[in-house]
Amino acid sequence: MRSLSRQPARVVVVGRGMAGSRLVEDLRALRPDLPITVFGAEPYPPYNRVLLSEVLAGTASVDDLALGEPYDVDVRAGVTVTGIDRDRKLVTASDGSEVDYDTLVLATGSDAVLPPIEGLRSDLPGIEVFRTLDDCRRIMGRCASRAIVLGGGLLGLEAARGLTGRGVAVTVVHAAPHLMERQLDGVAGRVLAGTLGRLGIESWVDISAARVLGKDRFRGLLLADGRRLSGDLLVVCCGVRPSVGLARAAGLRVDRGIVVDDGMRSVTDPTVYAVGDCAEHDGQLYGLVAPAWAQAAVAASRISDTDPTARYTNSSLITRLKACGVELAAMGETDADPTDLAAEVVQFTDPARGTYKKMVIRDERLVGAILLGDVGTVGTVTALYDRGGLVPPDRLALLFAAPPGGVVVPDDPMLLPDRATICHCNSVSKGAIVACLQGGARSVGAVAAGTRATTGCGGCAQTVAELVSRLATGDPDPAPETATVTATA
Repeated sequence: MRSLSRQPARVVVVGRGMAGSRLVEDLRALRPDLPITVFGAEPYPPYNRVLLSEVLAGTASVDDLALGEPYDVDVRAGVTVTGIDRDRKLVTASDGSEVDYDTLVLATGSDAVLPPIEGLRSDLPGIEVFRTLDDCRRIMGRCASRAIVLGGGLLGLEAARGLTGRGVAVTVVHAAPHLMERQLDGVAGRVLAGTLGRLGIESWVDISAARVLGKDRFRGLLLADGRRLSGDLLVVCCGVRPSVGLARAAGLRVDRGIVVDDGMRSVTDPTVYAVGDCAEHDGQLYGLVAPAWAQAAVAASRISDTDPTARYTNSSLITRLKACGVELAAMGETDADPTDLAAEVVQFTDPARGTYKKMVIRDERLVGAILLGDVGTVGTVTALYDRGGLVPPDRLALLFAAPPGGVVVPDDPMLLPDRATICHCNSVSKGAIVACLQGGARSVGAVAAGTRATTGCGGCAQTVAELVSRLATGDPDPAPETATVTATA
């Protein structure tokens, strides 16, 4: 008797943001035969949320945000999933449809947090959060002359710089003692505030808002110390919270996020995966694109059965501030005390020029760094941090490109080993970019299409462009794999 062929397992993905869309793309590349249905609450094709601040500033268009999406996928755009029946392996949606699954992936992302401030309502005219494309469009549609950004973290500062790019006077109000306290130490935070001040952004730190002023529309803030700050637009950037209501209602284990194992599977139900902002792995939430895409790759390998042992083992976090006129990179342990005898702390401060540099070294390895104002050696520093290589004896050479005749560590991507990561969002090594160029790519766009480099936060675009200019024409020999950091006299 002829046996019936087994039908490919149906995969349902809830969420069409940067994590969900990447998982679908990876999954389709690994298993073209898998039936995939993806639900997206927003009616738009997947887009790069990281670059929304550039759209706000007018330096990028909405078209520049587009992410890839396979055509042979059942896409339910503008439709939310309202319930999960794990016993029947069925999801119900806001349009009344029901879809069964063999594997379910939750990529529900996160929601903007509205702090408990008297009078703060999302429906009050003049108050906006900055999270989605619709948020960005509403902010751009406001005829504001003076804006207040509530929150001086990464997103808040990017929003503030975007608004100043549109000619709006901006004041940032931040409850922590200094800006970007999660990534920077106090000195760096103060130097950054000075840099932003020269760009027209006023920073009020270590002060909280007590009440929103205005009943018919936003008119300002009453601060905790009694001062009043007037404005006609309030942009709330006070962090995000994982969107886990759907998972919790389905009986999955939720702490801060949906708790997953190393394979990105729910610890409650191995047929359910979670990736991106909503996933909690090893007690940690990330909220950044690079970990989300790494998690998507692991989940896709598992679901497609191309690598059943694929494991996510945490991510090294490198933060780049995307704000015109501000150069900033921060990574790892940045708040080490100079009196900590177990750590070697090398730092330099020049507030007048907006420059602050710091390295934290433990056991001859770079475990943290801040480069603010002058990031000329950022490629070398991030490569050392990323791969845990030994730092050179001349520590200062990692922070400064010396004038001609002096000792210099040129931040030349050609001097990096092939294994050095160039694009951290997509984990693209220098070797992969070189191979793409040797395979015929002749532009940054071609490298992006071939490797995905530059398609995340865009922080690696300059390095990739330099590799293109050096290799697409002259083709000099790349540095040997044993290269680390080179100092020349």
